[in-house]
Amino acid sequence: MFNKSLIEKLQTIETPFYYYDLELLKNTIAAVKAEADKYNFHIHYALKANANEQLLKIICKAGFGADCVSGNEVKAALKNNFNPSSIVFAGVGKTDKEITESLVSDIFCFNCESIEEIKVINDLASSLNKKARIALRINPNVNANTHHYITTGLEENKFGINFWELESVMDEIKNSSNIDLIGLHFHIGSQICDLEPFRLLCTRVNEIQHWFETRNISIAHLNVGGGLGVNYHEPDKNAVPDFKSYFEVFNKFLDIKKHQQVHFELGRSIVAQCGVLISKVLFIKKGKKTNFIILDAGMTELIRPALYQSYHKIENLTAEFLSFERDKVETNYDVAGPICESSDCFAKSYLLPESKRGDLIALRTTGAYGQVMSLEYNLRERAKAIYSDGI
Repeated sequence: MFNKSLIEKLQTIETPFYYYDLELLKNTIAAVKAEADKYNFHIHYALKANANEQLLKIICKAGFGADCVSGNEVKAALKNNFNPSSIVFAGVGKTDKEITESLVSDIFCFNCESIEEIKVINDLASSLNKKARIALRINPNVNANTHHYITTGLEENKFGINFWELESVMDEIKNSSNIDLIGLHFHIGSQICDLEPFRLLCTRVNEIQHWFETRNISIAHLNVGGGLGVNYHEPDKNAVPDFKSYFEVFNKFLDIKKHQQVHFELGRSIVAQCGVLISKVLFIKKGKKTNFIILDAGMTELIRPALYQSYHKIENLTAEFLSFERDKVETNYDVAGPICESSDCFAKSYLLPESKRGDLIALRTTGAYGQVMSLEYNLRERAKAIYSDGI
């Protein structure tokens, strides 16, 4: 991703900032489309991964739909020209205002997660003299074997309708004249790198579909969520995820009826690798047990390490590309930010070339859940975004 010429340009920009490689983004989008189109699969981009408007415009232009989990995400999708007929509104806690505005905008579908939500949507749709299209988010009870904070498909999670509730749910829908059940929705978690959980999901979806078939309930749409992981440890080795194998699993194991459309909600796998958080070394602190690199970026710009104990590859761009005369002896550092929290640390005992004040540092694979989760804690200014086609 980096070369001497690019780093010299980046060095002139005030840090911290998010750098987006738009060519890589477009290559990733092209790979998704090529593999999904083989099976006529429909892709909805998950805005929660990154709602940067420049990225949204590129993703929308590719013909993807939008997967939203808040009213403001729905508004952002509409503002950036996503077709309302391709916008799905998910989320376990939709407010009346968000539901009403989405009904007025005539979005494609609400993914519903409880009986009470169905009742509320029916009442609000009735007040507007509209019919609300819904999909039932059913908890498949499939273990994604990922971090427990990003596992969503188990009965212990807050998400989805449990299988044993379906009789009551269908009774409610039968009595809801302003509800149109068009689909089933499933999502088992994110950052899933082993494809076996997706195979198990397919098997479970087939079983749940059979339940509806035996009751002569026709389902037009299957939404199997997203969750495909990316390579955080070697971002340049697999910059574009293996979409081919991912979609092959669903084509092989999912029992798709002739009248059905299959939908995916991909976020991280599309945008993660195209984004990098660029920072500078403020100070080097030497201690008895460890040395510290203090950066001008912190958990306010990238909260994932503090929240999930997640790994991001860290590179000293100055030492690697600009300071060829510098001794390349590597040292273990705790790489931390300036925020007044001990949790503001990107890595412990991380091996880097000897680092100095002013060195340019890259935190890789931050295109997903980086900028979109940024904070103004400590009254810090939000970091700007820089794009590869603008420098």
